[in-house]
Amino acid sequence: MLTFNQLSVDEQETRLLELAKKSLSHWDIDGGLRLIKHRENAVYEVKTSRGERFALRLHREGYHSDQSLKSEFLWLEALRDFGIGVPTVIPDNDGNPFAHISVPSIPGDRQVDLLAWIDGEQIGSVDEGLDGDPQFIRKTYKTIGQVAAQMHNQATLWELPVGFERHAWDVEGLVGDTPFWGCFWKLSALTAQERNIVLTAQKVVRDQLIGYGQSRDTYSLIHADFVPENFLATDNKVQVIDFDDAGFGWHLFDLATALYFIQNDQGYDVARFALIEGYREFRSLPDGMVEQLPLFLAARSFTYLGWVHTRQHTETAEVLSPMLIELCCQTCRDLLNSQ
Repeated sequence: MLTFNQLSVDEQETRLLELAKKSLSHWDIDGGLRLIKHRENAVYEVKTSRGERFALRLHREGYHSDQSLKSEFLWLEALRDFGIGVPTVIPDNDGNPFAHISVPSIPGDRQVDLLAWIDGEQIGSVDEGLDGDPQFIRKTYKTIGQVAAQMHNQATLWELPVGFERHAWDVEGLVGDTPFWGCFWKLSALTAQERNIVLTAQKVVRDQLIGYGQSRDTYSLIHADFVPENFLATDNKVQVIDFDDAGFGWHLFDLATALYFIQNDQGYDVARFALIEGYREFRSLPDGMVEQLPLFLAARSFTYLGWVHTRQHTETAEVLSPMLIELCCQTCRDLLNSQ
């Protein structure tokens, strides 16, 4: 019998829609559902007959404990108090920030939450690459840098609430024996030569991350998915969405994530400069730290291989693996050649 992840995307989405429809009763709302994102979580726009709009989020199975998800919402509240635009969670009928909901067609139950709708347009898209207009690229990545710095400022100042729980993008989580997103070096699609490059770079990354340390100035809660799709802009405001991967990690890991998939685009140098320029408007970023970006790009590259490794034989992994392997090996070579 196929697992849920091995089903075709169309079949998964048929079953997820069933779950989404059932979920609405937990918030006493009724409305049309439109799927707007299905990667890890499934996110639907809910539009009621009265014209109200919400975002309904169906979480992937087993990624976060209940305490971890509650902690995510505590950070969102603290970020909002700090002046950063983030989603607002709407409690269910029982006053809980999320509900556990199940349907026969999906194994187990899923955490489901409802968020107030955020108006705005995505400031860019990884899938489409960088727009050819240098001014647009500069504006986009300067914005990401500005928001990243302000979020890192908040995180380094914030005293964590008692019981706060979240995963870590630390040495063990990135390059340990059991990395958070999976044992990337075991990906079956790797050739012997590619695996050798990855394993060699893994050792370098591990040694350098241990040496880099975890000072409060460089390591805190981070978003961990700073791609343009996760920034929604209006004329006078930018809001950050999708905190699913947020956890403890190095600030440079956030910046590396923003740059990772555009490394081969023509506008990369413009984007990199703008990201750093925007960041420095709100937080110190010495040149010596910027020089460590290749280290964190390599660490980021491992996570994506681990991601497809844990999803082998799925439609998504089969499509993405060749590109992710090629980019990972390139990033590893860049790091090793810089030694």
